[in-house]
Order: sequence, then structure tokens, then C-alpha cells
Amino acid sequence: MHWNWQTVTWAAVALLLFAAETLAPGAFMLWLGFAAVAVFLAVMVFPDIPLLAQVAGFIVLSFVSIQIYRVRFSGKRERVSDRPHLNRRTDQLVGRVVVLDQAIVHGRGRVQIADAYWDVTGPELPAGVDVRIVGSDGMTLRVEPAA
Repeated sequence: MHWNWQTVTWAAVALLLFAAETLAPGAFMLWLGFAAVAVFLAVMVFPDIPLLAQVAGFIVLSFVSIQIYRVRFSGKRERVSDRPHLNRRTDQLVGRVVVLDQAIVHGRGRVQIADAYWDVTGPELPAGVDVRIVGSDGMTLRVEPAA
């Protein structure tokens, strides 16, 4: 076991990265800290590793460890919901049949659903006709004549 300035520096870098992770959690600095620990251990076992090789090893290990985190441990996996349309109001309306409040002229019209008015797009239709909501573009509903 050989302690020199490089060994102490890598130990300090690892500790600083772990401390930074506790101050700003998000698991990013943690993986950089693991890379610094790996370089620290390598320098401890092989004290003659050139400084440039140590830095290059740290960069490569940092990249690899962050990729491992992103692929294996990141919590950004798609979760299946029992209510997938909960916060998507327009998606909840798809399939409903409503009465046109304002005729569709030049592809645009309006319907009333409960106490709200919605802009609609679709084929030319007169007011009072039943239409089925088939989709949406943002907050504009797409409709077609109800059969």
C-alpha cells in the first residue's frame, strides 16, 4: 500500500463527489465518485500509473458508470397506470357523441360539453347535428358525423 499525492488526491476527489451527492441528490455525482474510487484503488495498487492515464481512466470510468446508471437504475421506466387518461381531458372525451353548438364552417366549429365550450375541426356540418369525437389536436377536438 503506497500513499502519495496522487492517491490522496483521488481519495479526496471521491469524498468530495460523494459529499456533493448528499448536497444535491440525483445520483449523478455518486457514479462519478465510484469512478474516482476505482482510480484511487488502481493508483493504490499500481503507483506508477502516469497522471494522464489516471485522468483518462477517470473520464472513461465516469462515462461507463453513468451509462450503467441510466440503463439499469434510472427510475424513468414507463409506468402503467390504471387511469391513463386522468390528466388528459381531451383523451377522456374521445368516443363521446355530442351536439354541434356552432356549425362547422371552413373546418372549424364548436360544441358544448357540460359547462365548457370546445373548438372542433371536421367536415362541414350544420349546428344541431350529432357528432362523435374521434381525437384531438391540443385543445381542439376532431369530430365526424355520428352514425
